[in-house]
Amino acid sequence: MKTKSKFNPQNIITYIKITLIALLAAIEIFVCAQAYTALKERLPDYISLVVCCAALTAVEAVNLFAIKNFAAKMVFFGLDSALLLAVCILTGDSVLSALYCIVLTGCYISVEKFRDRTVLFGFSCGMYTISFVAGWVIRNVGQSLYNSIVLILSGVLFGLLFMAVDYVVVQFLIKFYRTNAELRKALREADESKAQLEEAYDQLTRTRVYEERNRIAKDIHDNAGHSMTTVIMQTEAAKLLIDDNPAEAKNRIISANIQARNALEQMRQSVHLLAGRAQTRSLKEEVEEIIAQTIDGTDIKARYDMGEVQTDADSCRFICNAVKELLANGIRHGGATAFYIELKQVFNEIQLIISDNGSGTDGEITEGFGLKGIREKAEALGGKCVFTSEQGEGFEADITVPNKEKK
Repeated sequence: MKTKSKFNPQNIITYIKITLIALLAAIEIFVCAQAYTALKERLPDYISLVVCCAALTAVEAVNLFAIKNFAAKMVFFGLDSALLLAVCILTGDSVLSALYCIVLTGCYISVEKFRDRTVLFGFSCGMYTISFVAGWVIRNVGQSLYNSIVLILSGVLFGLLFMAVDYVVVQFLIKFYRTNAELRKALREADESKAQLEEAYDQLTRTRVYEERNRIAKDIHDNAGHSMTTVIMQTEAAKLLIDDNPAEAKNRIISANIQARNALEQMRQSVHLLAGRAQTRSLKEEVEEIIAQTIDGTDIKARYDMGEVQTDADSCRFICNAVKELLANGIRHGGATAFYIELKQVFNEIQLIISDNGSGTDGEITEGFGLKGIREKAEALGGKCVFTSEQGEGFEADITVPNKEKK
């Protein structure tokens, strides 16, 4: 299986350094070959030229691949300049500027800071000028002063111009290369961050699914379980009362029937949630269905005034459960035969009012499992719940929750 090679900026820098060393060696071979004819009568000078060229290549290689400190690089560049001066004295100045440009290009790509590269360029201009002038004077002793000055100035200016062009071009290429490398790095980091975010999002999604399933399981246990327990208790009580007090036994059976229907509806909703089915009926339709199921087949009356209210799933589920619990409580504990239900939106809040004509209570209202659950859930949603009752005047619940955007 073939592996795809990845972009590595350091590899490109290494390849450029090797290329510069090879180019420097090639020019030095050319210089030595060209100087052989002129220096074959002076063998020591030719050997000195070969040694200087070899030493120049070795020093430049060490400078490129081993030296990291800028001050040390300047020391090695001084050695390069001394060797270039020796080559210039032995062969002339025809390729001095080219050799300087190759040596400087290698130094430029090894130095991180632009300021240090500029210092290196200025230092090299001075060394080049000294090398050129010294080499020209040594090789052209006896020339007239005027011609010497003209030739030296023209040669120095041409070499400095050539080095300046090399400096500008190399700086531009270094800037382009490093910007490109930074962009590649930023893209790679962005891809890694994206992968991490996707993994975190998947983990969060799984966590939310588990939390939702746990919440639904708790709803089934708390609501349906409580309702079924009540059904059992009511039917057991009805069996004991059916001979001595048939009317009370009938009320207990009616109450058990209501609780059983509520439990069945809660189970149905929970199963739909577990199956991922979206709610298709509006909150008004859900509440109307709950009322119809409660009073169907009984003598209980219900009057209601409800508007179309759009809200989120949590608030909708809470309001439906609250209606079921309050209707069942009114019938079971208060003996209510009539209810009034009002559901409306007041500014950014949903208000649910349920009152009955039951027996009510005298004094402080004792909150059982159902009423306590309604209050806690309303407060958890950011709302409030107020229960009021008087002896013989029935029971009333006023529930208010913030209206959130429907999801």
